Amino acid sequence: MNRSAVDLWFVEEVLPLEAALTGYLRRKWREVSEIPDLRQEIYTRVYEAATVAIPEMTKPFLFMTARNLLIDRARRAQVVSIETVIDLEDLDVADTVPNPEQSAVGREAMRLLQAAINRLPPRCREVTLLRKVHGLPQRDVARRMGISESTVEQQVAKGVRLIADAMIDIVPEPVTGRFGRRPRKVGQP
Repeated sequence: MNRSAVDLWFVEEVLPLEAALTGYLRRKWREVSEIPDLRQEIYTRVYEAATVAIPEMTKPFLFMTARNLLIDRARRAQVVSIETVIDLEDLDVADTVPNPEQSAVGREAMRLLQAAINRLPPRCREVTLLRKVHGLPQRDVARRMGISESTVEQQVAKGVRLIADAMIDIVPEPVTGRFGRRPRKVGQP
């Protein structure tokens, strides 16, 4: 992502939310002296995630990042006050907005999946997409493409196998969430 575009987005979309973010941190975090540091760390996380892709919804993204940071900080604290525990219960509201790391991992997985689909042979790709993405019945795919139902079945199996083979070595690393090759055991191809 272009740094100047991220800078512009950050100045226009994130910084105007500073007062709301500070208020949120004051309500949720007992140590008022830590709020400037928390806010700076949130800004850093948000900016770094935006260098991969700028979030579509800035405010929910910013506050979800803040929520995740507060939870991380509370988990790392050796002694947690009862007030913090009560405040953290308020933070555990189910939320459908993924955190920055999940968003980046999800985008990378979709990019890799699309690349695997694009590498399929043309007929195999079309049959697999019609069956698995568009949900057409096997009979309709066969009729539409002028092939037998058994050929549809074979092409779908081939497509799914090739996609799985392309994706099998690409797994998120548990700590970083980045994609990389899984270490192979001795004797594996």
